[in-house]
Amino acid sequence: MERREISQAVIMRLPRYYRYLGELLGEGVERISSGELSRRMKVTASQIRQDLNNFGGFGQQGYGYNVQYLYDEIGRILGVDRRHNMIIVGSGNLGRAIANYANFERRGFIVSGMFDIDPEMIGRSVRGIRIRAMEELEDFIRNNDVQIAAITMPKTHAPEVADRLVKAGIKGIWNFAHTDLVVPEGVVVENVHLSESLMRLSYRVCSMEDDGNGSFSE
Repeated sequence: MERREISQAVIMRLPRYYRYLGELLGEGVERISSGELSRRMKVTASQIRQDLNNFGGFGQQGYGYNVQYLYDEIGRILGVDRRHNMIIVGSGNLGRAIANYANFERRGFIVSGMFDIDPEMIGRSVRGIRIRAMEELEDFIRNNDVQIAAITMPKTHAPEVADRLVKAGIKGIWNFAHTDLVVPEGVVVENVHLSESLMRLSYRVCSMEDDGNGSFSE
């Protein structure tokens, strides 16, 4: 059977569905209609049905969605029903913050190693994860079945590090460096540019102000 191509817009909404369904389970909700889910998420019921129909629908006419079943199925689609070993390359403030965020483990993302070039950092531990020298990178990836790497180091080093990661067998890169990485087919990159996100927020705030007074503030 030919695999159906799913749009990036749909994929980007799936984690949000997963989060809301988890909250519903916490409230003891067993089933929900697309209409009620749309009111909670501020997404149209039609959009919800269209999104979920990409994966088979999951709902029943007159019944709605079984919350636990839909939560489990979206989790399976997102791959959070399995373990993902990951490493962090760069043990600065951001790298340590990611390592300290225990909620990742609930989603199956296990930080198994950290790496840095700074001799002052090598040998230290973050939540029991030892920071290792970059010379150990390739062997660690191969010996620990690592699939995902987060790059949290300056952009000047990121392309070289990405090449090493790919050659060692990494299939997914969570890129926090302020540069676009070029990787071969079969490797995926999720870029997280914090400053760009903040600038988008700034634009939206300024747009709201402009709509209110009809002119740009000087």
